[in-house]
Amino acid sequence: MTTTIWVVVPALDEAENLVVVVPRILSELELLREDGHVLVVDDGSTDKTREVMIDLAERHPAVELLSLGRNFGKASALRRGFEHALAAGADVVVMMDADGQDDPSELPLLLARLEDGADLVTGARTVRHDRFVKRNTSLLYNAVTARLSGAPGKDFNSGFKVMRADVARSASPMLYGELHRYLTVVAHWLGFRVAEVSVQHHERLHGRTKYGLARFWRGFVDLLTVRFLMTYESRPSHLFSGLGLASLVAGGAALAYLLVEKASGEAIGGRPLLIAAVVLALGGLQLVLFGLLAELMVYSRQRDRA
Repeated sequence: MTTTIWVVVPALDEAENLVVVVPRILSELELLREDGHVLVVDDGSTDKTREVMIDLAERHPAVELLSLGRNFGKASALRRGFEHALAAGADVVVMMDADGQDDPSELPLLLARLEDGADLVTGARTVRHDRFVKRNTSLLYNAVTARLSGAPGKDFNSGFKVMRADVARSASPMLYGELHRYLTVVAHWLGFRVAEVSVQHHERLHGRTKYGLARFWRGFVDLLTVRFLMTYESRPSHLFSGLGLASLVAGGAALAYLLVEKASGEAIGGRPLLIAAVVLALGGLQLVLFGLLAELMVYSRQRDRA
């Protein structure tokens, strides 16, 4: 039975690279003898990306272009690409970068691992051809991600992944902000089997990366978001009410101590501890109420799904 494969390539000002990368992907798909398609998602490019892709689409029926109009970010581009591929009947969705650093000839290795039982396979870049700062920042990022998420893997940030349609469909709602970096973590969290295959990593063909160092700091913030959703999505009161009760206990203990002091004839009106105790008690009460409200929202959502 023929497998329908859609390769989704988000692109931002990558006209020079797409001229080379897209034909390479097409050649590899032809060798696989599957129903292969290439979808380039133009994420608001200001170069000749649109013209290049229109020309490629006219010459190759398996190539399509999806233009977003303006720059929404890589995660949004991938989400739109996944939605398009799934609507077109994709059995397998592949994501690749447009800079030429991912090697299409490695695609059979990832697909073979998929056939062996994995639901999502990442092309792990064992030897990186990036700048020193980017390489070492990625090492730190991957180590922290593995530690906090518990997901297996050493290269979560690789843009070369293959996944079954169910994974793409389930993970698409999480593709916003910088959360595309945590696609492996999200899939693992949702109960899918994730794996890695070592692949070659090449130098960028032309141009410079469109993403600066700021993306790593945003990525770490998003990691906390993913960790929160993984742990407390269905039980938010465990976090907020827990913190609230701890604050209430601390504030109550301080107020009790001040009450004893007051009964002993000590002046407490100007003591900073009084202000701190009141803030802890009121803040704790608000956190408990917030946790109960969040729990009510989760309950309502689950009831609506039933």
